[in-house]
Amino acid sequence: MKAKTAVLTAVETAEVIDRELPELGEHDVLVKIDANNICTSEYGAFNGARKRPLPLVFGHEWAGTVVEVGSAVDSVAVGDYIASGYQYDPYSEPSREGRTSECTKLQSADHPNPDGYFGNAGCANYAVAKEVACYKIDKGIDPSVAALLEPLGTCCAGFRRFGIEYGQTVVVIGAGTMGVLNALVAKAHGCRVIITEMMPKKLETAAKLGLETIDVSKCDPVEKVRELTGGKGADGVIIAVGASGAYAQALEMAKEKRAHLLIFAAGYPAPKWELDPNTVHYRRMVIVGSYGADAVDFREAASMINMGAADFSQLVEEKIPLDKIQEAFEEACKPGMYRISVQCQED
Repeated sequence: MKAKTAVLTAVETAEVIDRELPELGEHDVLVKIDANNICTSEYGAFNGARKRPLPLVFGHEWAGTVVEVGSAVDSVAVGDYIASGYQYDPYSEPSREGRTSECTKLQSADHPNPDGYFGNAGCANYAVAKEVACYKIDKGIDPSVAALLEPLGTCCAGFRRFGIEYGQTVVVIGAGTMGVLNALVAKAHGCRVIITEMMPKKLETAAKLGLETIDVSKCDPVEKVRELTGGKGADGVIIAVGASGAYAQALEMAKEKRAHLLIFAAGYPAPKWELDPNTVHYRRMVIVGSYGADAVDFREAASMINMGAADFSQLVEEKIPLDKIQEAFEEACKPGMYRISVQCQED
């Protein structure tokens, strides 16, 4: 069976090809993909900010309907509406301990598929996925919203490691897609959430979602956080912008003792951070890094989407057909954009 599949053939060049799907294994499912959202890492590969081997098939933020299952599949059935998490080896030691993200079995970046393409293809009208990567979504939910499962899951993972408790105050630096999702997860866990940003559009979106905002173009965000917390500072700060200034700012926003910092965003090129270890030592700080998500986090994210924990549609910027994949990437690369959602089925 052939699938219409998006591929990055060169920097700033994307096209759709007819690609043969692999045979369905006993633990595989065939999915009719309705929507695939373009991730930051993918448009970074498109514009050259992130170096990836080409030609690259891609797509890990997708949602669709199961149309066929392998002989050993028992957790999903034909007709189920699902979204994608990560595939992994369920029998590995990390998996048995719940750390499924540490035993992913994704296509190696250094070795192409048999047909010469690097990566895994989810931005297509059909795709083959591992059963363990599939999470049920309630029918009727917008596929572009359902496709937010993967980025939302990574925010659930970050918060689980963050160590912040119900009722505490969290500041999120940056109101892009991942900053807002981090803020919504923290809010869902009962935190007071303040988000900082300078772009009017992003500030408006955050406000629509019920988040307290600080417009950093109009005030000193550190002083404003102090004012809003009665001089105390934030219990925790989530850094959702990969910039050196954000790390320094987080230290100043955080309360003097026992503050928690979550380093969520990666920056390309890698930002520098001059951190005095004595500061961490004497202020008794907890600094946590987070990347990816485990199965438990994707289950939480699916629950948040299914119960309508927030109006996640605010983070879907525009829907563009698969056959206009070049246009989709060009839109995704524009500053300040939320998710561009590729619609993978013809009307």
